[in-house]
Amino acid sequence: MAKEVYADPEVTGKNRYKYFERPFLPFHQQMPLNVVFAVTKTEPYTFPTTSAKYPSIPSKCTVGTQTDYRDAEVQTDPYSPEYVVCQESIPELLTLATLTWGRGLPAGQAEVEMIERAREKRAWEATLPCLSDTSQFEKRRRMMNAMERKEWAFREQEIEKLQEIRLEVLKELLKKRDENQNEVNMKHLNAQWSKLQEAKEAKLAQIQHRHVSAIRKLVGKGKNIEGKLERRNIIKDYSDYASQVYGPLSRLGRFPDNNSEDFVVKNHYLNTYEGLVELESCLPDFVTQPRIRPPKPKVTTTKAGFLKRAARMEHELAEVHKAILDKKNKVLEPKKLLRFLQRKSLPQPRLPTPTLEMSSIEEEDIEMAVIYLQKLLRGRVVQNTMFEGKEKRLELIQELRTSHALQEDDRLKKAEKQLTLALQRQRNLHEHKVSLVENHLAGLEGRVLADMFDFLSKELVRLQEERRIHAFAMLAERQRRMREAEESGRRQVEQRRLREEDQIFKEVVKVHQSTVTSYLEDIILNTEENTAEEQARAEIEKMAEEINDIAYEMESRRTQLQSEEIVAELVYSFLIPEVQKDFVKEKVRNAQQKHILAAHQIIHRHTEAMLKKNFVEQQQDEVSDTDQLLEEETQNEKNN
Repeated sequence: MAKEVYADPEVTGKNRYKYFERPFLPFHQQMPLNVVFAVTKTEPYTFPTTSAKYPSIPSKCTVGTQTDYRDAEVQTDPYSPEYVVCQESIPELLTLATLTWGRGLPAGQAEVEMIERAREKRAWEATLPCLSDTSQFEKRRRMMNAMERKEWAFREQEIEKLQEIRLEVLKELLKKRDENQNEVNMKHLNAQWSKLQEAKEAKLAQIQHRHVSAIRKLVGKGKNIEGKLERRNIIKDYSDYASQVYGPLSRLGRFPDNNSEDFVVKNHYLNTYEGLVELESCLPDFVTQPRIRPPKPKVTTTKAGFLKRAARMEHELAEVHKAILDKKNKVLEPKKLLRFLQRKSLPQPRLPTPTLEMSSIEEEDIEMAVIYLQKLLRGRVVQNTMFEGKEKRLELIQELRTSHALQEDDRLKKAEKQLTLALQRQRNLHEHKVSLVENHLAGLEGRVLADMFDFLSKELVRLQEERRIHAFAMLAERQRRMREAEESGRRQVEQRRLREEDQIFKEVVKVHQSTVTSYLEDIILNTEENTAEEQARAEIEKMAEEINDIAYEMESRRTQLQSEEIVAELVYSFLIPEVQKDFVKEKVRNAQQKHILAAHQIIHRHTEAMLKKNFVEQQQDEVSDTDQLLEEETQNEKNN
């Protein structure tokens, strides 16, 4: 087996940060990158408590932790060393080279089953007949077909398992969605119910308030039925402690205890002993058991023993403050009388400064030019004096130069040596600085790359979350619009139903009103008829009585001739008109009979003609249909 060639891992290059065990901390001395010495820390001294019942609680504690994964998402794969495989051997471990950290490693139950199946397949491949043996070719084909069917069955089982898992996940998601939807619906129903309850309570309170106000007004009107105006009795008001002066009513606009319930504190923890005990148990130990640490004295001196600048400044300020206080509090002593006369020496007066008065600007310029010329002449004199002295001592100067030549060589060697040592020290310092800078740069590069990768991964997660939230927002907006459409449809249906109910109510009211109106009209008409009937009966009875009186009087006075005349008039008025009426009816019937006969003849003549015509047309249609059927049958026979 050929040796695999791996790419350069670049341990000291761009992949250097992958091989650190801990964050690199720069030191003044060169040391390996994977070695970090622990720094000793001295804990501050704490004074022991007086009571051993309550042990002291340290303010800080160090806990050593070791994690499999870092908090950042730049965790690298474990290091895999290079390997060499002999040509004659094929190790089984190389068959697992496709498994990497996070994708199959560390191995689980599925990976172990895969490894076992791979072993079985290798064992099966070893039992296959060779391809060169033609006699075993059919056996090899059957074995391969059986193995292929087995693999397909295994794949189908895996697919079924995945489908079952997905179905379970989908069921769980649907169940959670239903639960969430039910929860949201219950919240909406509870909110609507609470809103309706609040509206109902407010309406009841308003009705109760109006009821009380109406009762109060009725009672007030009952007390003063006559409506007399009464003056206010101030003496009575102030003598009665239940009057408006001492206890004004809130309905009159006076609220002496307005918002007093806001200042009433009702708390279980403050009003009960158990609540106070529970509050005290929740407090930490340092509240109920204070620990006092003695203050540390201020250090006013440095490590070298010198006084600090701040302490020196404080000392000076304290001395100045003390001097000022002494000066304020100092009592002026009375001046003592002089026993002898003393002479006071007067200071000598200061000599006047000489001044040069110039009459004009030209004189001043001339004076300045003269002063400048004097300076030049004096400098030239000094130069000449120096040159003359040098010429006189020239031999001595040359002798000194020759005598000090050897000393100059030794001095040059020492200077060169010192220069070489200085250059070496400088080079060492430069190399040390360069190494420190490289270490710092390597650490900075690692931190920057780690931060950059962390930022990029978080940005990727943020973008994914943003897209997911945007998708949720779109779905929510779509669902909101659908709900708004449904709600608008329901609202329209409700409005239509309300309009129908209003119309039905109006119709019912109209029917009730018409029923009441008709009922009242019937009552009025029946009453009028009954009244008219009663009045008519009374009048008829009255008239009948009068007529009876007249008839009885006439009967008493009537003779035989008058009776016969009355009978004749009755017969004439009843029989003759009836005979005339029958004669007229017979005459009218005879006159109309001829017209009726003529109309009957005309109607029957036209109807008989129409019936004959319809009958002839039906017969002709039947004959044509039979002819057409015969033609179609003959044509079909010809075609066959």
